[in-house]
Amino acid sequence: MPHLYVGTSGWAYPTWKPAFYPEKLAQKKFLNFYASKLNAVEVNYTFRQLVKETTIQNWIADTPEHFRFTIKAHQVITHIKRLKSAEDFLQRFLSTLEGLERAGRLGPLLFQLPPNFKADQAVLAEFLKCIPRTVRAAFEFRNASWFTDATWQALGERNIALCVAETEERNTPDVLTADYAYYRYRKPTYTVEERTAMVARIQEHLTADRDVFAYFKHEETPDGALYAVDVLQSVSSRSVRDASG
Repeated sequence: MPHLYVGTSGWAYPTWKPAFYPEKLAQKKFLNFYASKLNAVEVNYTFRQLVKETTIQNWIADTPEHFRFTIKAHQVITHIKRLKSAEDFLQRFLSTLEGLERAGRLGPLLFQLPPNFKADQAVLAEFLKCIPRTVRAAFEFRNASWFTDATWQALGERNIALCVAETEERNTPDVLTADYAYYRYRKPTYTVEERTAMVARIQEHLTADRDVFAYFKHEETPDGALYAVDVLQSVSSRSVRDASG
């Protein structure tokens, strides 16, 4: 049965009070409360530091079994080495996530490439070989030169998702390259109509037996978290209606 995982890119924001977090909630209880409303989170701080095993065990303890952690790949891989000769560091990075993987709580890894990284199909193909086939991953390309059939084919051959990112500057083509889908909704605001269109697209994937991972912009306002709750509830209620219809 396919699953929809929806969340934001981080959770440690006191400024989400009182619209999302209760006013009196202590920050150490944020993740536990967050996981009562949403079922996934995209962890961005792993972009700058390797996560400790004790931290992972705390995350697991604070969230239910169905909750998933998507992890953003370290900048050494994507921004410093720019995918070249990155296999050793990738293996080191993956080893820090073994606790999540053992617990069945690891979502896709997000490899976000810098905007000035132009398409290099040879480098991409070589790097993709280093990602274990047992690991789900998604690639966010922020230079339009990557938006070609060659990129879609390279990802598709390894069953790796294209991260379909919506921002104020650029939208990624909504191309399916894996048996799961990955969305990053980064605009500051979304209308009811836009969210209705999101729900319809997500439902298409679920109907086709594909898991979907969708993450809203976090930042200082609670809007992304509230959108995420709305989308998760909308898809759930729609699924119930479809099943009973």
